Amino acid sequence: MPHGDLAQLAAVVGAVGAAILLLSRTRVELLAGLAIAAVGEGILAAALIPGHDLKLLIRPATHLAALVVGVLVIAGATWALVRWPTAVPLALLAAAPFRISTSIGTQKAYLLDPLYVVLAAALLALAVRAARGDSGRALPRLLAVPAAGFVLFAGLSLLWTKDLRQGSIELLFFLFPFSALVMAVVWSPFRAWHPRALAATLVGLAALFSAVALFQRLTHGHLLASDVERTNAYTTYFRVTSLFKDPSIFGRHVVIAIGVLLVAIWLGHIRFWLGAALVAFLWAGLLFAYSQSSFVALFAVSVAVSFVLGGPKLRRVLVVGAAACVLGGAAFVAATAVSDSARKATSGRTRLARVTWVVFENHPFVGVGIGGQPEASKEEAKTQLSAKRYRSHTTPLTVAAELGLVGLLIYAALMAAATRLLHLLTKRHRALGLGAAAVFLTLFVHSLFYAGFFEDPIVWGVIAVAAWALVAMAAGAAGTLALAGCVDGSSSASQSSGSSSPVPASASTSTPASAHRGSSTPS
Repeated sequence: MPHGDLAQLAAVVGAVGAAILLLSRTRVELLAGLAIAAVGEGILAAALIPGHDLKLLIRPATHLAALVVGVLVIAGATWALVRWPTAVPLALLAAAPFRISTSIGTQKAYLLDPLYVVLAAALLALAVRAARGDSGRALPRLLAVPAAGFVLFAGLSLLWTKDLRQGSIELLFFLFPFSALVMAVVWSPFRAWHPRALAATLVGLAALFSAVALFQRLTHGHLLASDVERTNAYTTYFRVTSLFKDPSIFGRHVVIAIGVLLVAIWLGHIRFWLGAALVAFLWAGLLFAYSQSSFVALFAVSVAVSFVLGGPKLRRVLVVGAAACVLGGAAFVAATAVSDSARKATSGRTRLARVTWVVFENHPFVGVGIGGQPEASKEEAKTQLSAKRYRSHTTPLTVAAELGLVGLLIYAALMAAATRLLHLLTKRHRALGLGAAAVFLTLFVHSLFYAGFFEDPIVWGVIAVAAWALVAMAAGAAGTLALAGCVDGSSSASQSSGSSSPVPASASTSTPASAHRGSSTPS
């Protein structure tokens, strides 16, 4: 990477800006955090992308015209989100899953381009609303402190990372933008229709993905993943990827929708047969992904939702059944561990876990820096294979290897804060709280067997939605109590004035409570 020093400077600036943004309590702090984080993002992009590739954004003229069109689209979307800020969470969710193959000269990657466009518009709209005097709502300290701590420490870890380029990519395209995404959601107005609209959007997207997957299965073609297509040519089964490059990513999006549907069915918010039909359709698409991590996540969320919402008898059955499945799986792994088939049965995850653990053992305190685990594992294995083949598929191990014990403790605090937040939300809004908890549980369990937890915008989005709804409901309840107190206080003052008031008692605006107290007085 030719501009390594510049990238490290940008990482520090961006990390400080993102931390200020997450901890902001006032409009000034919010705008300052946005500005500093934007400067860090810009410098990091300049350090990551070579200058001759950046020039291709404006040369030839067709590229410049496309750039102008993109700017106009963002400007139009910004105007719309300033006028209708309630649409921000829905627009972000609708754009979140889609990745597009993007090339700038020699730089090629599958990026979340639709999300970046919507997020840019949402953040510009947020800045406009804040500048106009919209006070918005601050992120609860319970979540803000560990989230800011994690992003800050991850950004600083680029100073000692083993892979400067990969670490820069993690910060530029994921951690820094998704920190801003949280605040874009939290500052949006909350409405009573939001939970149902978010659930419908989530299920609608999953239905689209399953429909495409079933079409691929029927035609045995139209895959977006060339590596999976090559693998299918040598297997007796046919894996689908839907609109994604990886079957596991497709499976993850389907399972979170199934989890939300299960909550809605149990709570009676959707007709049973309609809900069951939707679950069956989503499961049919998921089946042909043959994603082990997705099926484990589906098992976990199905058991968890049924345990929470089912009766005592069902809970006992679930505990016994889940224990039997876990013990059976452990026995299978133990029985096959005598040969190399355990590695084969887990698709190589046991080997990845082993080489990642070695990295943590050798760098226990602060790790090898963000994005550095695959390269460090490659060095430990002393092989000439690509570092991508050594990327851990277990998020806690990845965090431990890249950020050490310090990062692991912050990660644990962030997960605990998110869990506590979801619990508090469930007390206020049972359906929304349990639905968000089902999504979070699915993503967490999936991250134990597949990479990309913090690189998934849905992870940050569900945490943001929980904080957003909880803060909005708490503010609404506080406003109601304050209004009731003012009304009650004014009526009490009117009573205490007695006959000295020039207004006759029959014409006074007494509350029902004061009227009840007056009628109970003996005549």
